[in-house]
Amino acid sequence: MHFGIFLEERRPGTSETAAFQETLDLAEAAEASGLDGVWLGEIHFNPTRSVHSAPIALASYIAARTRRVRIGTAVQVLPLGNPLRIAEDVATVDHLSRGRFDFGIGRSGSPRAYDALGIPYAESQARFEECLQIILEAWKGQPFSHEGKFYRFQNATVAPRPYQLPHPPLRMAANSRETFPIVGRLGLPLFVGLRDLSIPELRSHLAAYRAAWREAGHSGDGDVCLRIPVYIGATEEEAVEEPRENTIYFFRRHAELTRAGLGRADTGPTDRRQARLAELTSLSYDDILETRVAFGTARSLTDRLARLRDELRLDGIVAELNPSGQFPLERMHRTLRLLTREVIPALT
Repeated sequence: MHFGIFLEERRPGTSETAAFQETLDLAEAAEASGLDGVWLGEIHFNPTRSVHSAPIALASYIAARTRRVRIGTAVQVLPLGNPLRIAEDVATVDHLSRGRFDFGIGRSGSPRAYDALGIPYAESQARFEECLQIILEAWKGQPFSHEGKFYRFQNATVAPRPYQLPHPPLRMAANSRETFPIVGRLGLPLFVGLRDLSIPELRSHLAAYRAAWREAGHSGDGDVCLRIPVYIGATEEEAVEEPRENTIYFFRRHAELTRAGLGRADTGPTDRRQARLAELTSLSYDDILETRVAFGTARSLTDRLARLRDELRLDGIVAELNPSGQFPLERMHRTLRLLTREVIPALT
C-alpha cells in the first residue's frame, strides 16, 4: 500500500519564495517521516493559487534534497507540451533521483491553460493519446520518426533513456466516466480524486475500469491510487470544525471553475456539466464529510481510511494536506505527523 502527500496550493499572503519553501519543507518532512511519495500538481497562469507551473523542475530539486522518498507528478498535462521534450525532461529527473520518479499523467479537466497557450481543448484527448505514444517510443532510445495529426518529426533519438527501464511507473488520472475504461484498456495504474466525484460515483467508475482491464487481458485487477483531503484534529469536534470554513471555500471555488466551462462546446455535454455544477453548489458540509474527505482524530481517521481502502480496493492513498490553500502551515505539519506516526502504522 502506497502512502503519499499531494502538494499544489499556495497559501494566501505567502510570497512566491515562501510558497516554494513550504513545499520543500513538507517534502523533506515526508522523507523524514517515512512516507512513500510526494506528488506535485501542475497549475498554470493562476499565481494566487499555485506556483507549481513547472512540476518536473520542482521534482528535480526535491530529488536533490531527499534520498529515499519517491517524487511524482499528479499530474503532468501532456497535451500542453512537446512529447519529445517531455520524454527528455522526465528521463533526466529519473536519473537525478536514481529511479525515484513516478510519472502521473492526464489532460486536465480545465481549459484555462489550453486557452492561454493557444491549444484547442477539444483536441485534448487526441493530443494526449498521441503524446503518450510518442513518449513511450522515445524512451526506447532508438531513432524513430512520427507522422501524426499533431506531431511530426524525422529520425529523432531521445537521450537519456530513463533510469528505470523501460520507463518510470506511469499513473493516469481519470475523472469522466468515459476515461475510466480507457485507462483500464491501456493497462495503466489509475489516479482518482474526489473533487468532481463522490465516493459512491467513484465506486461505479472503478468497476468499469477493472472490467475494461480484465477484458483487455491484463494480469491482475488494476491499480488504484486515491487522492483525498485529510485533516487530523485532537478531538472529533476539532477535526470537523477547524477545517469547516476552508473546506466549504474549496468546493465553492471548484463549483465556480465548473461554472466557467458552461456554454463551451469543448468541455463535454452541457447537461452533464450543469448536473455537476448543481451537485457541487448543493453540497452541504455534512455531504462533504461523508463523500469527499477524510477528517477525524487519528483513531477515527484510521477506521475511515481502512473502510475506503477495502471498499474501493485501493493500492494507494495520497493525502491532500491543503486542498483549499487556506490551511495554516502548522496544521498541515500536524496532520502529516499524526498520519505517519499513528494512522499509517495502524493500516499496514
